[in-house]
Amino acid sequence: MRPGAEPVDVDEPLAVDVPPAPHDASGERVPIRDLAGLAPAARPARRWTPRRVVATPAALDHPHGRQIAERVEALGIEVERLRANRLTGVRGDTERQTYARAKATMAIVVSPPARRRLQPIAPSADWRFDLAEGCPAHCQYCYLAGSLSGPPVTRVYADLDDILAGLADYAGRGTVTSRSTARAGEGTTFEASCYTDPLALEHLTGSWRRAVEHFAGWDAPVQLRWTTKYADVDTFVGLPHAGRTRVRFSVNCRPVSERMEGGTATVADRLSALRRLALDGYPVGLTVAPIMPLPGWREHYGELLDAVAGAVAGVPGLDLTAELITHRFTPGSREVLLGWYPRTRLEMDESARTRRYGRFGAVKYVYPRDTMAELRSWFERELAARLPACRVLYWT
Repeated sequence: MRPGAEPVDVDEPLAVDVPPAPHDASGERVPIRDLAGLAPAARPARRWTPRRVVATPAALDHPHGRQIAERVEALGIEVERLRANRLTGVRGDTERQTYARAKATMAIVVSPPARRRLQPIAPSADWRFDLAEGCPAHCQYCYLAGSLSGPPVTRVYADLDDILAGLADYAGRGTVTSRSTARAGEGTTFEASCYTDPLALEHLTGSWRRAVEHFAGWDAPVQLRWTTKYADVDTFVGLPHAGRTRVRFSVNCRPVSERMEGGTATVADRLSALRRLALDGYPVGLTVAPIMPLPGWREHYGELLDAVAGAVAGVPGLDLTAELITHRFTPGSREVLLGWYPRTRLEMDESARTRRYGRFGAVKYVYPRDTMAELRSWFERELAARLPACRVLYWT
């Protein structure tokens, strides 16, 4: 069989759970500090248009799967009905070619059983649940790179009703934020963007809008959480959310966002979107990641924090949090990323890093202790000074 015809099983999870992706729980104890804390109307947001969309037979048995297919076809994109759960024509002659084909493909599938058994996602949330796997962005530091099990075809889940219904079994059973005195007010927290970017896919699926509505109508102390590098929030503004969805925007300083985050909305547009949601009463947040000590990093990140301050100025009842995540990589993610982006300027020099071990014995490389301490003290000091209303949830 020629390489381009070698099949991909689209029913298999894209990302494996053990060891966890580098941005997952590090096992570290992280202090929670109160620090304290957007922007002209956004320009039209970037929208991903997949070159190829396929649907499995099982997916089309679900009402939401059929709705996704109809949404896609309404955009003028053909949906290829597969006869089985095997997808051909994705793998190319080189890893880079396979990457490009897979990144341009979206598959409508049923979530694997493993994805229906929720796992804690410290330090972010009590539980992680997935409405999709895979991301159309081209971030050169991609956190998924070390946990992919095959070509990065974006898989969107058709069994949305079953996924949302199954969350009730986990309410009140959280072991991460629910047991934190500082975050107990959030209730049981559910993270819905571990393996994807919701706003990159929402115009194609409508899944996260449904999730926001589900949590708004859930008569329990619960919170939906997701993070994004996109800005297309039109369908969320004005949506009844009951304050139970916290949308965080992943942001970085100019050298990182402009050089290493291909296919995403600009940081300015993300901050404009953050302001729109905050004015609509949503709890909002910043995911500053991955933090890198680049030349002139203090000036660059200072510029970013000032932009955030300008974006949230005058928002009544602002509820703003920050999650601060430094860059790290694994030997596996380094190999994958260099295959995807052979000309990247991303620093992944193992000799300049400190080796650490995750909960399952996986090796990861982080910045040396002194560098981490300097970064952390600067961010805590400058966030307190420039965004006094912002609450830092964790540093890792």
